[in-house]
Amino acid sequence: MLNHKNSNNIFNKTFLSIVLVFAVANVNAQQLKTAVQVAVDTNQASAAAQVRIDTLSNQTDNLTSEYRNLLNQIESLRAYNNQLENVVNDQREQITAINLEMTTLEQTNRAVVPMIIEMIDSLGQLVKADIPFKLEDRENRIMDLEKMLSNSDVTTAEQYRKVTEAYSIELDYGSSVEAYTGNLPSGKQVDFLRVGRTTLVYQTLNQEVSGWWNPVKNDFETLDRKFNSEIKEAIRIAQKQASPNLAGLPVMGAETAGGQ
Repeated sequence: MLNHKNSNNIFNKTFLSIVLVFAVANVNAQQLKTAVQVAVDTNQASAAAQVRIDTLSNQTDNLTSEYRNLLNQIESLRAYNNQLENVVNDQREQITAINLEMTTLEQTNRAVVPMIIEMIDSLGQLVKADIPFKLEDRENRIMDLEKMLSNSDVTTAEQYRKVTEAYSIELDYGSSVEAYTGNLPSGKQVDFLRVGRTTLVYQTLNQEVSGWWNPVKNDFETLDRKFNSEIKEAIRIAQKQASPNLAGLPVMGAETAGGQ
């Protein structure tokens, strides 16, 4: 039999072994738990890192796409700017040409406008010196031309066109025959017959009295009744109511009125 002291030693060793076993087991369990936690944390960190990587990848793709779009826009803007620059340069050339034309036009206007004014004045003097046929219409035409000169909306070219048109009308009077109804200075309404710019005769509407414009006396005079039929026929011919035949119409002169 073991003595008491030996028994105590054996017990102590056995207990110590058990304690050591539990201690080791406890340490191993703690290490395992720590290792598991580390693995879990690592996996979570890896997952979070992957999320960040995916996010960064998407952001990189988006930035790359935006960068390419910006490059395309820059290229388009360059092409547009080049085209716009060409347009601006063309407009500058046009402006330069227009300014040159305006300068030339201004110089031309300084020469043409006085000529137009002189032409209108001369036309007015012509009407005053001429036999007084359609006097109101012709004087109104000249007044319209004079008003036109102060109208800024009418270009110099248009002014010149209208003046030359008025001259053309006056020139046509010299080679035409015309019958029309008008008033004598007394206000009496009569039928007039104009033969060019040389003869102006009239006849009352009842065809009983005839007369003519005496350029020497610068006034209308009554003619002998013997001219009534010829004047009547001439008026009908001018009005296209009879065949042309002016042989019976005398060429008036100052001596004609003297036979009254």
